[in-house]
Amino acid sequence: MGETRMVVRIEKDGPVWTVINSRMEARNAVDPETARALYDAFLAFEAEESAAVAVFWGEGGAFCAGWDLKRAATLSEPDAIDAYDFTDAPTPPMAPMGPSRLDLSKPVIAAVAGPAVAGGMELAMWADIRVMEESAFMGVYCRRWGVPLIDGGTVRLPRLVGKGRAMDLILTGRKVEAAEAMRIGLCEYVVPEGEARARSEALARDIARYPQSCVRADRRSARGQAGLSERDALRAEWAGSKGEVAAAGVAGAGRFASGKGRGGDFGDI
Repeated sequence: MGETRMVVRIEKDGPVWTVINSRMEARNAVDPETARALYDAFLAFEAEESAAVAVFWGEGGAFCAGWDLKRAATLSEPDAIDAYDFTDAPTPPMAPMGPSRLDLSKPVIAAVAGPAVAGGMELAMWADIRVMEESAFMGVYCRRWGVPLIDGGTVRLPRLVGKGRAMDLILTGRKVEAAEAMRIGLCEYVVPEGEARARSEALARDIARYPQSCVRADRRSARGQAGLSERDALRAEWAGSKGEVAAAGVAGAGRFASGKGRGGDFGDI
């Protein structure tokens, strides 16, 4: 028998972990086993103290073609739905696509080549930053099959691009190429063909160089302010800046006072 290939693996470069979806024969579409493997990979990233930033990449030229509809067609309705229900659960269980209900304390960068459609688009939107190759594209392609967005798509898309644009994409299911995604705020970087992973890992290394208590506090405040009044959001921002975060800021001010980082030199910190 041949060697069994892992559909999800992690490649580590110090504080940067690259989580790789490698179900290439299905354009990295997610089945239940892949969803579990992705979920476990990001839980491991969260738990490892030395890991600072994750890159999420699909091997073989596709980020993720969504939920594996061929596999879904073999499931009964209770099998397909009930296992993921958290209507009455205080803690959400694993999502159908795997990690999309996780609220990590550390940043994730999606490196997008080829399709990131339906559930794959939802996984890309779960990340903090999206880097798309020029030929990459997104879209609510599940619209045509009557499959709803249940991995955060209806929540995160309006927050990224605004309600009107989100409704257009959700209702029409149309293709969104990288240039448009960049224009409407659905991605943050567009890079040449084949460079999404390298650019994402370079961004991750830059972020990992900074004092992580501050990175995580600012990220937590920016993510958590949705739905709060301005005053409550300001209170939460202030509360999150105390203790270890404040100490790191004082230490950083000392480094600046000693001559580091003058003139906006981020290479000398």
